[in-house]
Amino acid sequence: MEEELTGNYREACPQCGSVDWGVSDEQRFFCRSCHNVIERTYELESVPYTPGWSQITTISRGIRRKKQEGRRLWVECEGFQFILIKQAAALLELGVAPSFKDDVLRPLWQRFLQMSNQAYTNTPVRSTKFKMQAIDSDVASGTESSFLSTSEMDSETYAPSASASQPDSCSDWSDGSHGSSATLRTRHKSRCRPMRMTKTLALIHLALVWSRQALTLGDLLRLVSDGHVPYITAYQDLPEEMKLNGPKAMIFTVQTVPTHRALHKEAQTLIRFLQLPAFPPIRHQDPLHPKMLSLRYLADANLPADELYPWVCMLMERSSLADPERKTLEASSRRTLPQYDVQAAALIIVAMKLLFGLDDRTEWYLSNATGDLVTEECTSHDQPSQTGSPFSLRRWYRLLHVAMTRAQQRQERVTARKQWKGMPLYSNRKVKSAVLKKQRVAETLKSCLEKLSSCTADAPPAAPSSFTFCWGEEDGADGPSLRDKNLNAVVTLKQEVLSPVNTAYWHIPLNVCDSRNCNGHFAETEATLPRSFLWLLQLFSFILQVKPAQLHQEVLNLERCVLKRTVGKGNLDQKCACGRRRRAAC
Repeated sequence: MEEELTGNYREACPQCGSVDWGVSDEQRFFCRSCHNVIERTYELESVPYTPGWSQITTISRGIRRKKQEGRRLWVECEGFQFILIKQAAALLELGVAPSFKDDVLRPLWQRFLQMSNQAYTNTPVRSTKFKMQAIDSDVASGTESSFLSTSEMDSETYAPSASASQPDSCSDWSDGSHGSSATLRTRHKSRCRPMRMTKTLALIHLALVWSRQALTLGDLLRLVSDGHVPYITAYQDLPEEMKLNGPKAMIFTVQTVPTHRALHKEAQTLIRFLQLPAFPPIRHQDPLHPKMLSLRYLADANLPADELYPWVCMLMERSSLADPERKTLEASSRRTLPQYDVQAAALIIVAMKLLFGLDDRTEWYLSNATGDLVTEECTSHDQPSQTGSPFSLRRWYRLLHVAMTRAQQRQERVTARKQWKGMPLYSNRKVKSAVLKKQRVAETLKSCLEKLSSCTADAPPAAPSSFTFCWGEEDGADGPSLRDKNLNAVVTLKQEVLSPVNTAYWHIPLNVCDSRNCNGHFAETEATLPRSFLWLLQLFSFILQVKPAQLHQEVLNLERCVLKRTVGKGNLDQKCACGRRRRAAC
């Protein structure tokens, strides 16, 4: 009878990974290898659809035996630490260097625990405590502390295990004793900075910047949104005995992925709170340097990188962004974490404005001149080669507009099908039993509908990529590549120096605002900006997954740095309506 109930269930055990299931006296499934008990009695793999009849099944909760003694307490920092380990492990699987986790992320987490007085201190603050849940079967008595006894977790300890013998400690991961249990309101009133799920991503972002990895903040958010890094459903990865029910579970549950601006602000707050020393300098060969990021975004936007890259480098030198010291977070009183990806995109946009004008008139005039130049080449050659032909902004716009529209529609469909809610919350065991029953009925109905409609199963998620578009001649590409085009129609040689044919550069008034009181003026000036410039902002905003207002503000900052020698001092010192007079730090 036991083999008949477990014969069709071939899922691996979440604790040990083996497929060897048995049934206890309470008719509950347990793993014979590690004695892990799961929330399952038996599963109906397929329900034949026959009109005129229905089948009703129930889930028996059985007799639940709680072991009241020997259950240790755990605090919320242990839960966040477990989630942080899972997120770091996911990044290691994607190719991040192992030193990122052991040499950078671990000390950052230890410093956060110390600065928030949650560990590594003789006077720890009072923190919310939770009790380990009892296993619902007497055969699983050996798994009561499986979360603490797993060899993998012992090898990934984040702190010394001097207090492992103390029952009220924060486990071997975070050393230090804790006070008595307190409510959430008391915890927020204490000097301890409360940990949130957003801070786990902020810590990872700081560790990536410190170790100079190739992942930018936009890349991290894209990996989180696509499910490659656990965040929305990270609560489901907690061990069974550490899962919470009711309002307490809201500590580890989130419903949305934070925005680029919100996560950057959270990382900036963590830098001030942790009082970190100066970061390692961002060198020219590092992936986070503007020179490397601009090459990547030029290829992603299908622009002629070989021809545009020298102009981008010229803007870097003029604005001092190429200096490694300017890209390094120094230990000073006013510390700002650079937005490396947004700055690289702003350099490309300013270079496009410098060469093509982007005032809804100059760029199309130059495109007509490009067409005339192509006609002359066709007349002078019987079989003109496409390699090195002039770059046409009109053709590039049409190509990118179609590709971006198609990518946006694909992203909207994926977002609509995505399940943004993690594990449901249960106020008590009775409600949990009812919710699990409804969930099982819904899964059975979904399986029946898929069989009746002959729908295929959901395709596995695609492998993560640093590029939004794919250009080339291969199958599945978004269009032909324009990388090898030249800019002969928009640049000219004057006194043996390449200069743009366009001699005018437009910009809005470069008034300086107080960043503490101003949130930008993009909404006020959007109606007056040229449509071609707005479309270019939207293109790079889609590639970086940021708001156009955030990218436009970075463009203004770059223009202040580049044009500070040309624009008069009075224009740069004009007072904005939202703040006092203050010079911008370029």
